[in-house]
Amino acid sequence: MSGAAKAPVTLVGLGPMGQAMVRVLLAAGHPVTVWNRTPSRADDLVAEGAVLAATPADAVGASELVILSLTDYGAMHDILDPAAGALRGRTIVNLSSDTPDVSRAASAWADEHGATFLTGGAMVPPPMIGTPAAYVYYSGPTATFRTWEAVLAVIGAPRYLGEDPGLAQLLYQAQLDVFLTALSGLAHATALTAAAGVPAAEFLPDAMRTLTEIPAMATPAELARSFDTGVHPGDLATATMMGATAAHILAASESAGIDLELPRAVASHYERAIAAGHGRDSWTSILEVIRAR
Repeated sequence: MSGAAKAPVTLVGLGPMGQAMVRVLLAAGHPVTVWNRTPSRADDLVAEGAVLAATPADAVGASELVILSLTDYGAMHDILDPAAGALRGRTIVNLSSDTPDVSRAASAWADEHGATFLTGGAMVPPPMIGTPAAYVYYSGPTATFRTWEAVLAVIGAPRYLGEDPGLAQLLYQAQLDVFLTALSGLAHATALTAAAGVPAAEFLPDAMRTLTEIPAMATPAELARSFDTGVHPGDLATATMMGATAAHILAASESAGIDLELPRAVASHYERAIAAGHGRDSWTSILEVIRAR
């Protein structure tokens, strides 16, 4: 749209992510109206040029583009249901976390109130918003996304996935599946070494190196080929070999007296893959039992 690069923007929800987005939008020259349940969170932003709306309806009425940065979609309904009369003609971009099905239902809800809806998922932490490393998944009506693409690019590189409003949330949750599982793995491994008296400061540098070297062990292209085709050459790390390691980790965790849920879950993937006949296949064959379940 003409002039969209400096279009007014409303942002609802001023946690760390919301505040970061307000700041990069202000820096890019956009007039920004904000609203938060705790108004004092807006104090610094108002000092930097944002306008604090008195009510959600006032916030929605201030801009055609309304960005939400909330805990979940339930919070969206808590805030915007009473202001539904102000939604007509607005585009709601919800960057909150929830499930794909909830995102689809929210899109239908917005349509009922004369608004258009884009689902989004910001894939970097607040300090990285607006940097070259930032990217954000979006899905929903193509024309709506294209209208606001230049504005949304201020937050991070937009990655448009298609018309289905659930797709952006699905990719967002899938990325966080990787992230949260890795964090739990780090915490569990640290507990395992701590049980033997090894300080975290001594263990974690090598543990972080293990995470960063995963692409050298299996490139994304190699993994995608196995995952997409269902062909799992067992040239290097077979399911049997990795399953034995998983069993050793489980036994070591039990001996150390630490929580067993994570290693038990991992070991079960290999046990079931081997039972399904994938013992000589690559570790990637665990995908077959994960998706079959």
